Amino acid sequence: MSPMESIVVVGGGAAGVAAAESLRRDGYSGSLILLGDEPALPYDRPPLSKQVLTGAWGHERTRLHEREHYADLGIRLVYARACGLDAGRRVIDLDDGRRPAFDGLIIATGVQPRRLPAGHHLAGVHVLRGHPDVAGLRAAFESGRQVVIVGAGFLGMEVAAAARAMDVDVTVVDPLAQPMIRQVGPEIGAAIARLHRDRGVQLRTGVGVSELTGAGGRVTAVALDDGSTLPAGCVLVAIGAVPATGWLRTSGIPLGDGVECDEYCRAAPGIYAAGDVASWFNPRYRRRMRLEHRMNATEQGAAAAHNLLHGDVQPFSPLPYFWTDQYDVKIQAHGVLPAGCAVSIEEGSPGDGRFVALYRKGGRLAGVLGWNAPARVLPYRKLLLEQQMTVG
Repeated sequence: MSPMESIVVVGGGAAGVAAAESLRRDGYSGSLILLGDEPALPYDRPPLSKQVLTGAWGHERTRLHEREHYADLGIRLVYARACGLDAGRRVIDLDDGRRPAFDGLIIATGVQPRRLPAGHHLAGVHVLRGHPDVAGLRAAFESGRQVVIVGAGFLGMEVAAAARAMDVDVTVVDPLAQPMIRQVGPEIGAAIARLHRDRGVQLRTGVGVSELTGAGGRVTAVALDDGSTLPAGCVLVAIGAVPATGWLRTSGIPLGDGVECDEYCRAAPGIYAAGDVASWFNPRYRRRMRLEHRMNATEQGAAAAHNLLHGDVQPFSPLPYFWTDQYDVKIQAHGVLPAGCAVSIEEGSPGDGRFVALYRKGGRLAGVLGWNAPARVLPYRKLLLEQQMTVG
């Protein structure tokens, strides 16, 4: 490979920061730009729905590093939004008119929240992605408005727990039978439902939202598809996210469910992707994956940087890992928890508030989940690593 003199990392989140740091750690000494679309130092997002929302943490505590860290590494922070890419000429179009050139590019633009088609424009309707969103949502919670959360995935249930910690009345609506059923299956989803109901959350599962209605430009109710309505002065829409790839539509970069990459995180010559936006072929499972998990962002950012710099030397084949904190419960999972798995409680019990659940598919161990059992899941994680190492 010819030596690179300029590298741009687009995306100022965990994946982008990990990529930039890894480039320096691996010996890259050329020009290095870290491009973020918020006028703030790069920060961590998982605490937003928990510690920051409740006020336990200030915004500054979420910073991944202070400004001096980037200066010491020779990482130039640029605040602007990427709005186009000319992959052939190796330039990025920014919304302020600048066009930084690059020899190497790492795309780490993450995801954007999905929005409801009817009523999302009303005042009092929120999404939660960045610090400005937290400020608006917290103000609504403190005003005592009736809160409805649309979506019972990770984000919706974490915010429901934060709302109850602030003594806010909250109702969660989801068309599926149990909260977080897509992530953990119906058995553990039922345990999560009990956890929240015991804390005072109203759950309306098995029913969808038809529209948000309002008066005077402000949301007043959530209309459900069973004909009922829920009064609401504050609505959080937490129905998932889509990869932030709009700026790449005319670039020629392969797009599907994110930026499509090979097993080295490479989307095109000299162009790699990492984090929530990356859809890559995971050799461990011999299939394409896109993970919106915090640990994956850091690991994939480092892997993409290493392969960009050294020429596709190491396939990225992680064992997926995620966690969520709700009330006094920490849920951690390793591996994949596909639909249709047979789930068994291997240690402890839901009634005791501490257990380990194993997920098997076709008689083969696919994943492990711990409920307030961080140490007990580790032996099963080791089994998964040993088992999957024989695959692919």
